[in-house]
Amino acid sequence: MNYSYLHRLYAKRAELEAKLELYDARDCFGDDDMNDGTGDELRDRLSEVYDEIEQLEHSSAG
Repeated sequence: MNYSYLHRLYAKRAELEAKLELYDARDCFGDDDMNDGTGDELRDRLSEVYDEIEQLEHSSAG
């Protein structure tokens, strides 16, 4: 198993989660002109990273 790649995925996941949290928090400030697809794009990418991490972790356990 490539642990350095897995650790990079963990870091990317944390980065994407932080960006999404910040993006979502902007709603609290009444910024209504935010429907530019960024939130959906972040969620999609985050889902891909989660799936890849799960596959790597599962393959190392089996």
